[in-house]
Amino acid sequence: MDSNRPLSLKAAAPVSGIDIDIPAAPTTPMAEPPLVADPKLRVVVFLMLLTAMFMATLDNQIVSTALPTIVAEFGQLERFGWVGSAYLLATSAVMPLYGKLGDLFGRKYVMIAAVSIFTLGSLVCGLAVSMNTLIAARVLQALGGGGIMVSIFSINADLFEPRERAKYQSYSSLVIMASGAAGPILGGTLSDLFGWRSIFLVNLPIGIAVVICLAILLPYRKPKRKPKIDYAGALLLAGAAASVVLWADSSVMFGSLIAPQSLAVIAFGLACVAGWIFVERRVEEPVVPLSLFGNPTICRLLLISLLTGGIGIGMVNYMALFLQTTKALTPTLAGLMFVATAAGISFGSIFAGRMISKTGRYKIFSIIGASIGVVAFLVFAFFVHPTTSIPLLVVIMLAQGFGIGFGQQVPVLGVQNAANPRDVGAATGTVTLARMGGAAIAISIYGAIVASSIGHLPAPIAGVGNIEELTPKMLAALPPETQHVIASTYADAFFPLFLTAAGICLLTLLTALSLKNILLPVETAGKKA
Repeated sequence: MDSNRPLSLKAAAPVSGIDIDIPAAPTTPMAEPPLVADPKLRVVVFLMLLTAMFMATLDNQIVSTALPTIVAEFGQLERFGWVGSAYLLATSAVMPLYGKLGDLFGRKYVMIAAVSIFTLGSLVCGLAVSMNTLIAARVLQALGGGGIMVSIFSINADLFEPRERAKYQSYSSLVIMASGAAGPILGGTLSDLFGWRSIFLVNLPIGIAVVICLAILLPYRKPKRKPKIDYAGALLLAGAAASVVLWADSSVMFGSLIAPQSLAVIAFGLACVAGWIFVERRVEEPVVPLSLFGNPTICRLLLISLLTGGIGIGMVNYMALFLQTTKALTPTLAGLMFVATAAGISFGSIFAGRMISKTGRYKIFSIIGASIGVVAFLVFAFFVHPTTSIPLLVVIMLAQGFGIGFGQQVPVLGVQNAANPRDVGAATGTVTLARMGGAAIAISIYGAIVASSIGHLPAPIAGVGNIEELTPKMLAALPPETQHVIASTYADAFFPLFLTAAGICLLTLLTALSLKNILLPVETAGKKA
């Protein structure tokens, strides 16, 4: 968070308890030889994909510290949140479509198109002349960014066999965490040195280089079936996904999650879901095959993805708010605290990826990750107070990061393994969308919990007008006694939030325990070893 930004609050069970190793289904996503036969060239292609991922994920973080500068130039503070929300909204809407397009037309050109759209959107963002044009440009950017995220995981399924894929997807997770940690710092530095437009224009040379390298190095594998795009299904699914994100922001936009406008958004979303099911049952090439939901393993993994999205993504802003209000930390120091979480996620993800690659088991890592999450948030709820030392907070945040890192690969790996090879792209898009949807829903829930507590204070705090409008600088200028009262107030407000997060982790744990203990196959040249 920036120091000039108000601290707004609107922001199947194991049989008889015995686990039996179940070999993967005969049909696996790696039914063909690796897309790139040369191992060294395969790594080079993978590095290009990571570069594209870093660019797309960095951009969602890098804009945060530059937003106050942008608002100072364009005005329209009421549209502040939409610069980020518009990106999330559009990204969620297009993810399933990109996965299906990759299945139908081949992943190479779909990936190149996504990077090109993102790069063009970055150029338009850098040339924006008003807040409205910047928001529109962010939507264009997201139309490419969503495709980058889905296409990379789908291409990984073509590049690497299931066990090896676990190791390399852990590196993808490391890039996501690195971009999250570096984004706010780079955004502030570039904005100070070269102006806020530079945070978008810096993507141009990177995007162009990635497109050229992928065009030359990434082979094209022509799909074996004739492309038939389910336009109606894609549009209805996009409407449903957008409704979830829009409803999550409705407390800011309409004043309440149950305002008439918010309920209208829910009704529209439900209508889109009903229409989507009706269409998908009748088209030859559904954008998301309904057969995916007939597989109990995939359904459980989608639920895990939804829940872990609410923890891994949804908690970030509220942890920052917690640190700044209860510990009176500056935005910079609060950001540095997240290095502990990012480090935990990175090490946990890499370790889990290597162990999954070695053993072929992924269920246990989802169980361990969820268990760590339950303990970490219970510790936050019952043992963390305004007087808790910073080193102890760092240790707890590091442990929480380990929990996220241990479990975050499981949904993608499990769904890609369980889905039919012809539907890997659509399945990947669906599991990624579930994670984003979980984040949007959780953000709404967390905001409602904290806002309810802060909005019903028994008495006003002396010397403080509206507690929600306190910036970190304003808070730091208050007398120590007042700071302590505010810290205690926020600590009480976060108690039910941390219990809710622990409950989400517990539900994740129960779902993980119900997964079958499937062994990922080992394949060589398209054949199982």
